[in-house]
Amino acid sequence: MRHASIQVRGLMVREEMDRYNAMMEVGAFLEEQGRHDLAWHVQREVDILILPAIERLKEKGRERDRENLRYMIDNGLLDDEDD
Repeated sequence: MRHASIQVRGLMVREEMDRYNAMMEVGAFLEEQGRHDLAWHVQREVDILILPAIERLKEKGRERDRENLRYMIDNGLLDDEDD
């Protein structure tokens, strides 16, 4: 089973994190039993579960970029037209 990044896990809400941990435990058990065919399905569900947290991470990056741009414009490092 592939784990989500620490950054993504840090942005998961409690309910998502609880479900993520349970699914990872099930997936690990299936892999131990050699049932990689079933573990694959669990991994796909994990991938779907983490999508909202990935979007939150992307939005944090976009907000950081906007703040950097505002800082650069406010401090004369970039003109408004240089976008």
